[in-house]
Amino acid sequence: MNHLSFYWLPDNKEALLKSIESEFSDLIAHSVSTGKITLPPISEVVLRIQSLCTKDSTEIIDIADCLLEDPGLAAIVIRVANSVIFNRRNITCTDLFTAVSRLGILRVRDIVTAQAIEQLKHTVSLSKECNRILVRSAATSRELAATMVMVAKSFKEIQPKTYKYLEVEKALLSGLIADIGLFCMVNEYHQYLENGNYLDINIALQIFDSQCSDSSRLVLTSWGFDLDFISVATNEEQGQNDDKPVNYLDIARIANHILLFRRQDDAIEDHFVEFDTTGADVLFKLSNLSEFDFNSQISAVINASGL
Repeated sequence: MNHLSFYWLPDNKEALLKSIESEFSDLIAHSVSTGKITLPPISEVVLRIQSLCTKDSTEIIDIADCLLEDPGLAAIVIRVANSVIFNRRNITCTDLFTAVSRLGILRVRDIVTAQAIEQLKHTVSLSKECNRILVRSAATSRELAATMVMVAKSFKEIQPKTYKYLEVEKALLSGLIADIGLFCMVNEYHQYLENGNYLDINIALQIFDSQCSDSSRLVLTSWGFDLDFISVATNEEQGQNDDKPVNYLDIARIANHILLFRRQDDAIEDHFVEFDTTGADVLFKLSNLSEFDFNSQISAVINASGL
């Protein structure tokens, strides 16, 4: 499959063949290829922060002042800055300037974007079926993100010096927004039905699967996210000149493989993941956790993130 977060989709080749011929498939493909797909309707504050992060002149105070316009987001940023995953020095901060300074401008952008999309998946008013897809996507993204954190931590625990460059918070956030393009396509599907058309949901799911990578790339690029985020979202190397032994796409693929294995998903037969001996140790360790221990660690990661 093209996209990491879609491992739960049925493998229906007949539906895929039908979808290729559908009007909706053509509509989605055209929207993605021309860059005209509808972006998620997130708050003006989040969009402004994304815009500020593209400017070299932006300072911490600019982001902090912007957050003051949205008390809800401001509270989330402070909470996340004090969370176990993001507060490495275990020093509590109570003001926005300190929180933004601790997290960094780009990391604040990542956090508010991930939070906005998470809330949107649970609160957007579409059809019952579309809402169900988004809620399920939110649960899938959280599970993938938490497993990526567990994988990244395991690498760092086994060989601290070799993998000290890995940031568990970046692993978390890249997993949370890996299928951001899905929202765009579900919204297009909803509008397509509202305009009096019909398309079986199973066929629509196959179209989402085939187009999600390109849609996510389009959204993340337009919002200024780096190549690590785009690699995870598209399940493709983005041409980084990276001599590091493990990157975030590797972590995402290992995490996805673990989830497939634990679910005894038949899709694991077609899932390719490359790793070294340390990666094999990580895979073995997390694959052999009991169901209770694995789920407990997933919950602990989410709770520790402050998101």
